[in-house]
Amino acid sequence: MADADRNRRSVRRIVLVVIAMFGFGYLLVPLYDVFCEITGLNGKTGRIAEAEVAASYRPDPSRSLTIQFVASNSADMPWDFRPAVATMVVHPGQLYATYFVAANRTGQRMVAQAIPSMAPTRAARYFNKTECFCFNQQPLEAGEEKQMPLRFIVDPRLPKDIETLTLVYSLFDVTGRTASQ
Repeated sequence: MADADRNRRSVRRIVLVVIAMFGFGYLLVPLYDVFCEITGLNGKTGRIAEAEVAASYRPDPSRSLTIQFVASNSADMPWDFRPAVATMVVHPGQLYATYFVAANRTGQRMVAQAIPSMAPTRAARYFNKTECFCFNQQPLEAGEEKQMPLRFIVDPRLPKDIETLTLVYSLFDVTGRTASQ
């Protein structure tokens, strides 16, 4: 009888471990997104309302930063993708706008998703996007070209030793993985 009880306890423990592993796996992506939003890891910087920006920051005209914009396509992405400007000189605390251009040169409708990253990574928490094409998937018809907006503000608390930020967007084909086809 003791062996049967031990076996039942073992089976219960194994089932609980399997359920916990499944739950952890299910929650991993949302937890990672929250972690990245908080830390700025992987270029996932906060999305804040422009009204909050105006109230939160004071422009610092005595300090200038260079923002470099870089666009890249994943290996399977046939679109043309580029920033409208390669660099901008900005003042922390001031709202700026630019855009990236994407062109679907294929003969079919496609959907893309842009994934941002920033260098140096420790600066990501100070780079706040109020509007970004990376927040949503971007569908383009065959032959269509689109200007995709980016509005941002750099927090004046950015460490003084950081003078250049590089914002890289990698474009991925998500056509087969989206419901908006």
